[in-house]
Amino acid sequence: MMKLVFATHNQNKVKEISALLPDHFHVLSLDEIDFRDEIPETARTLEGNASIKAQTIYDQIGVNCFADDSGLEIDALHMEPGVHSARYAGEQRNDDANMDLVLERLHGKSNRTAQFRTVIILIIDGTAHSFEGIIRGTITEEKRGKEGFGYDPIFKPDGFNKTFAQMGMTEKNAISHRSRAFEKMINFLKAISSH
Repeated sequence: MMKLVFATHNQNKVKEISALLPDHFHVLSLDEIDFRDEIPETARTLEGNASIKAQTIYDQIGVNCFADDSGLEIDALHMEPGVHSARYAGEQRNDDANMDLVLERLHGKSNRTAQFRTVIILIIDGTAHSFEGIIRGTITEEKRGKEGFGYDPIFKPDGFNKTFAQMGMTEKNAISHRSRAFEKMINFLKAISSH
């Protein structure tokens, strides 16, 4: 059994990744290892933040672990909100305020192309490995749908006529940036565990 700590307090994220991994992997959340410290996400990139989180856990606890960071990158806004996605409209981390600010800044712009990007940093025996998942799409003119979280109501993935928030969790997970990044990490873990 290989134990992996996922540097998150979000139990839903842990369930999601556990379901995708072979049985001989056991994924633990920060709560399950009783890690309560707030890890500062002070980097200027998604890669940097994921790296800070993973390295902090590895340095303090010495277990194999991984961390992810995701952001919405909008072409016409010079790839903003990016690393600031959760706090785009302020420290209160309000999804509606964040979306309103994006829609306001895109008002009157014809280029509404964007992408969601996830970066995962996995540390195995002290060596860091990086995995990235991207899904391209466009920003809608208004919020549509009630599912999901974050910017899901204003992001319409390429090839679909609905936003992430109008999809069920299963449909969204099949194509999302996060699932694409995790798929790469899972394939890597399967490969190293078969040796």
